[in-house]
Amino acid sequence: MCITWPACWGKYLSSSSDMEPCVHTDSFSLLAEVYRCVETASKPRGSPAEVARWMQPQVCGSGSADLSRIGLTVVGKIASCVTAQSTLLPEVASYFTELLKVLFDDMKLMAHLVSHFEDEDQILSHLAAKSASAYVLHLLHQSGAVCPVWKQKCLQAFGCSTPGRKLDACLWSLTEVLKRLLKGANGGLFGKLLQGFDSSLSALCLKYFPGEETARLTDHPDSRQWGTTLCLLMDLMEVLTASSVTSGGCFCLQSQKLTYVHSSVLLKAISCSTESFVRRRALLLLKRAVLQRAGEDWSLGGALATEPTHEHLGADMRTLSHSVLTAVAAGWLESVQVDGASFFGGTKPGGDKFRRPDCVTLRAVSLLFLKSMDLHIQSAGGTGLDGTVDIQGDFQRLWCFLQRNSAQLKEATHLCCWLSLLFGEQDDDMMEAAKALLSLFLHHRRRPGWDGVAALEAACGCGCNPHCHFLVLLQSISFDHSILLDFLISTETCFLEYFVRYLRFLRSDPQGFAAACRRIDLSNCRFPKRLDGASAEDEDTKGSADRFRLVEYPSSDESDQDSQGEPPGTSVCDETRSSSGNVKQQTWGLRSESSYLTQMRSKTRSTTGRRPGRLSLGVSLGALTSCPVTPTPMSKHTDSKTSARAVDCLSQLREVVTRLQAKKLFPYNPSSLLKLLTQVENCSRSPPSPSINE
Repeated sequence: MCITWPACWGKYLSSSSDMEPCVHTDSFSLLAEVYRCVETASKPRGSPAEVARWMQPQVCGSGSADLSRIGLTVVGKIASCVTAQSTLLPEVASYFTELLKVLFDDMKLMAHLVSHFEDEDQILSHLAAKSASAYVLHLLHQSGAVCPVWKQKCLQAFGCSTPGRKLDACLWSLTEVLKRLLKGANGGLFGKLLQGFDSSLSALCLKYFPGEETARLTDHPDSRQWGTTLCLLMDLMEVLTASSVTSGGCFCLQSQKLTYVHSSVLLKAISCSTESFVRRRALLLLKRAVLQRAGEDWSLGGALATEPTHEHLGADMRTLSHSVLTAVAAGWLESVQVDGASFFGGTKPGGDKFRRPDCVTLRAVSLLFLKSMDLHIQSAGGTGLDGTVDIQGDFQRLWCFLQRNSAQLKEATHLCCWLSLLFGEQDDDMMEAAKALLSLFLHHRRRPGWDGVAALEAACGCGCNPHCHFLVLLQSISFDHSILLDFLISTETCFLEYFVRYLRFLRSDPQGFAAACRRIDLSNCRFPKRLDGASAEDEDTKGSADRFRLVEYPSSDESDQDSQGEPPGTSVCDETRSSSGNVKQQTWGLRSESSYLTQMRSKTRSTTGRRPGRLSLGVSLGALTSCPVTPTPMSKHTDSKTSARAVDCLSQLREVVTRLQAKKLFPYNPSSLLKLLTQVENCSRSPPSPSINE
């Protein structure tokens, strides 16, 4: 469904000719004048009662279908602008508020709007739902009341649960209202509204996700309509999932748990549904839920990183991870269908021989699996000794799934290359996967006998050697420290959290790092095309502005558990949250280093052919041989080209972060990060202890 006001109508209405006084104009001219006045934040000619008397017949369908659509657009536009009030003078806002009062209180317009929900004209049905949603939001903000006519219509549709336009319109309308409240940080209104729908939504989901049965998901007579309704229901479930992350315990309702409660059935929908759009929607819902990034596609990502989480979120996440691992053990990966990649303009030339896999599905399945394993192990007390998880066996299942659906991955001889080949330009997913893999490795090597060479060889054997992953990352950016700096400052990925934990691991295991460097030195590494077919150079044509922005991580100190009792430094980010002016000064101060950073970026663009701030992770380790992993002290690999470039890159990063910190231009406290970088650099000059304990 379209979710924006029809721009073409706005231009058409705004271009209408001058009009006679209100009582003498025809219906279209009146609607044009009202729309134009909303756009220009001015009052129409005529009183609110006069304008409402002219508008009501058009909105209710007494005129042509075109006039009804335009009338609905104008009503929704008025309600949205009055709710925002940012562009309206007080007298103008008062005028339109009175106009809405006459239309909805005196003329009972909401009853006409909800009657259009099940109209055969899909555009009319959607515009009615959009206008109704805009007024519901206006009423909530104005008086805290929920429109009873709209609420009753939605409850009736949810109780009936028959797929169709009425249920679809009600699902979309409730989703839109809840989404707007959540984005506006109106937790009190959100909870009040959701409470009235809590039991009905839970009952509705039970009808659409009926426990262990799968027939309702696959064998409905009108599978297309059923699939559309399912997707709208999952859109609503994503909003509810996002609220469980951002509510901070303000309210706890059963409907907020729907994604977690029905996770096992959603997994079956991914593997059993006959409609590909249903499979993908369910997969993305579970992926965002396990990453706690629900709502990321409607700009809620920043709020998710800073708001307190719900007290029951941990139990919900354990439920989700248990469902995923249980399904994987039962052969779920073997039943997941992966369609070929879609292309605009028709079928890709060359036929099935050159057909590429749907990388969105492959990435989502991989992240869902990796994060579920990580969560499950963490919930077992961090020992990594939970016998219900067979890490090597589960990794083998994942690798077989990826190989079966990607010829390029099937040809790889070193399993650690799959991460870079699969995630390509998806920086946020790449960092989440790398962080989960690092966590799994650190937990798994605590098992008896998993130390030193054995752990690293086993890690390479199942594609989860952290050293290989990090070196591939550095290779993909040509060992340019300025891009690492960009990622340290960016809010778009979890790079800081991953980077600090990896440095701690590197500090304790320089031998494994040296072995990985030697392995790469002996290979013929290259930058081929990614699984989606785009080369690194293709991304340069898209262009990009410099992506320096304030990081929301409180401090690198909080990620360093081996700080040896050092008192944590004050977080720059915490200090500046109370003053937007200070934040702006630091942001612009950071940009003032342009003479240095621009020079580094120019070098990056000329040497790598890629834009700064985005990883072109197309490196393949497919040419790596299966040579044994031989531990070598870092002090003895001075002749290793890869090691020298890696250490030099980290050293340059330390220098630039130190300078920015000295000028008070770094957006958070990097003291622990700098300490780790210094320790890693020192490891290249003196042999460390042979212990690999973290």
